Amino acid sequence: MPLDQISPDEIARRQAQHREDARGALAPETERALAKTSAAWSRWAAQRDIDPIPAYADQVAAYVDWMVETPSDETGEVRKISSIRQAVWGIAYMHRAADLPDPTKAEKVRLRLKAASNTLGTRAKQAAPIGENEVQRILATTGKGVTDLRDLALVLTMRDLLARRSEVVALLVEDIEADKDGSATALIRRSKTDQAGRGETRWLSHRTFGALQSWLAAGGITGGALFRSINKGGRVLGPLGAADVPRILKKIAARAGVDASRISGHSCRVGMAQDLVSAGASQPAVMQAGRWKSPMMPARYAEKLESKRGAVAQFYGRRGGDDA
Repeated sequence: MPLDQISPDEIARRQAQHREDARGALAPETERALAKTSAAWSRWAAQRDIDPIPAYADQVAAYVDWMVETPSDETGEVRKISSIRQAVWGIAYMHRAADLPDPTKAEKVRLRLKAASNTLGTRAKQAAPIGENEVQRILATTGKGVTDLRDLALVLTMRDLLARRSEVVALLVEDIEADKDGSATALIRRSKTDQAGRGETRWLSHRTFGALQSWLAAGGITGGALFRSINKGGRVLGPLGAADVPRILKKIAARAGVDASRISGHSCRVGMAQDLVSAGASQPAVMQAGRWKSPMMPARYAEKLESKRGAVAQFYGRRGGDDA
């Protein structure tokens, strides 16, 4: 059936059916990304008096060009090529969900994405790490209030687990199991690389488990969500959302005198990966700790450290220092 003969009601019916079919099949991060990208595309289309679905290749290509030329509303900065690709992916998913032809597969769109990549570059800006040095500064500036205790437990847990923000907010008190030696283990029930929910168990240090115990005692929490939001009066409320995590990490970093401008939800993950490499952990061990299926990201995180061990660094090290 030609696209112009498919009614809006039929498209809405197909989308509703897809939502029903996809219930429980998508990771929370994927659902959030889809909601964000589809809303942004729909706003752009509405401002130009065009239908967001079905869309045509010319429209998607124009959207790509607009994203390259227009700063992000959220940051005021030039968009990353990864963000633009995610936006196009969201449009593609909208059409697949409605069983409509995917306009993003057209050659025109592919070429505009290639041009965008050439303009913006493909190397993503890496989040600043929260490594052990930053942790020591955080420990020195953390108070004893219930919010302080939660924030410290959150940072330490994210580091020990190399946890993504979606993983840490999904943790339950019941997922933490104490060991006799004062350490503990945590069950990560589902992750980006474990969509089937087989679950993976990871170790928590004595320091981290102690911080968790202090937070749970102060918050009066005995079960359910491990990390909760707290109102201004110090009352513990419902579970934290993934979007809350980078805000908390930025606040902690700023209080500790750490530049918070590049702190993100990945900062604890980056910092611990770098600390593991610095301590001599092998790449497979780091991949296993962070639940990476590909060596690409841990290699990115560790490349500055590895550069200091490279041939040039070794050459100058044997000479006793830099050439005068």
